[in-house]
Amino acid sequence: MLARTALRDRGIRSHGTEELDAIDRPLAEAGEPNVPLAPGRYLLVEEGGGVRPVALTRQITHLGRSFAATLQLEDPGVSRRHAIVVQRRGGARILDDRSANGTWVNGRRVFEAELRDGDVILLGRAVLVYRERPA
Repeated sequence: MLARTALRDRGIRSHGTEELDAIDRPLAEAGEPNVPLAPGRYLLVEEGGGVRPVALTRQITHLGRSFAATLQLEDPGVSRRHAIVVQRRGGARILDDRSANGTWVNGRRVFEAELRDGDVILLGRAVLVYRERPA
């Protein structure tokens, strides 16, 4: 499974919490989308049993349930303003936006973290995978 395998490849053991068990959902079985990704940064989002790549084209991307969020996640465990992805020349960072359930990267709760290709992000029960495709 994509998300669990990504955690295992990084030497991170999932500890069986309800949040990490969400990683066993169809996103892991669907893998990456069939369409090759162009160079850039993406969040792979589980949607309807498949995976939808969302290109990170803005310097700041707001993640949450709110209609004002750049990327809306329809999950009751996701706060209206849950997290922010900030892009810079050297990479991207994720920041928790005072969410109720926290922002998790590779099985660890974070308030701010540098993102690397293959990182598994958990917001509520929504599982996202960060991907970078070099030019």
